[in-house]
Amino acid sequence: MAMPRFHTVAAFVVFAVSAAWVLTGEFSSIGSAADDDAGDAKVEVEAPAPEATTTTRTVGVIEPDFIDHNRIIRISGVTAPDKRSTLATRSAGILGELKVEKGDRVVAGDVILVLEGNERSAMVETARALLDQREKEAENIERLVESGIAPTTQRDTARSALASARSQLEAAQADVERLTVEAPFSGVIDQVMVEEGSWLPSGEPAAVLLQLDPVVARGEVSERDIAYVEVGSEAGVRLISGDVVTGEVRHISREATAGTRTFPIEVVIPNADNQIPGGMTAEIMIKSEPVSAVRLPRSVVTLDEAGDLGLRILRADNTVGFVTIDLIDDSPEGLILGGVPEDAKIIIAGQDLVSEGETVNAVSVDDGLVASTDALASGPVQ
Repeated sequence: MAMPRFHTVAAFVVFAVSAAWVLTGEFSSIGSAADDDAGDAKVEVEAPAPEATTTTRTVGVIEPDFIDHNRIIRISGVTAPDKRSTLATRSAGILGELKVEKGDRVVAGDVILVLEGNERSAMVETARALLDQREKEAENIERLVESGIAPTTQRDTARSALASARSQLEAAQADVERLTVEAPFSGVIDQVMVEEGSWLPSGEPAAVLLQLDPVVARGEVSERDIAYVEVGSEAGVRLISGDVVTGEVRHISREATAGTRTFPIEVVIPNADNQIPGGMTAEIMIKSEPVSAVRLPRSVVTLDEAGDLGLRILRADNTVGFVTIDLIDDSPEGLILGGVPEDAKIIIAGQDLVSEGETVNAVSVDDGLVASTDALASGPVQ
């Protein structure tokens, strides 16, 4: 009997508590409380963010000094003799006399070698004697014809015989002359390929003669630079030894090399002592007419978004601009650049940390006094 009484009491207790909870209204307020909490969260998310601060970079600028400077066109080249000749025999025979050695200097007309030819000399003497005989016969016939003793036909025959004898002598003399090889121009004997006593056929190479005064530097100019090169232009040539010699442009080909689209040129250089040999690597520096340019440090040059080489400048409204440049020369003191506007203010510090169109704070400086590009470009907060 105790168990039913306990359950009955427990049921009445639960019922009483539930009724009291409903009567207080807390059940209906549960959703409202949740809505209020969500609203509070929404207000916090949509609250305006604090105003962002902007940084204006500081750059260093200069107003450059313009100078007149010769455009220097630099090309790779090689030295070569002004003239080169392979001396060869003009007749077959035994080499009787070799009159030169390697390294000998000769002048035009000097004898290089002589082939043996006693029989040919004898033929000259025979032809000369025959000519003397024909000359005397022609003189006698002339007197007889003038006296009316001999007919004129004999005079014609005598003249023909005289001409024939003269031709035979000239042929014999030319045959003897072909035994001798002479220098066609002044120069130095670079090679000797024969020895005395050897049999040489006609046309056999015997020696190589070079003319090294003047010496020639040969190179090829690009089609972009050919317009700046003229015959007679001054040119410097830096040899592989580091020595720099001066010459002038002697020849410019009017037809480009098919494979490279470059134009062969020749620079002639005085070389009286033959100190500059042929075949030496050289850098040819050709001067063109002077142009207006500025000299700036190499670090100032930069690239734009398209990859063009140029300078960043300051516009009148304190924004960054960009101008492409023309490299005139590369000197130890800096780059010589053309194409810079005359009224341009050039950014020489911080140029790599700003972009075109960006507003900057410009400080006028001397390019030699700029201590740090990064320090200038960091800039204060405005």
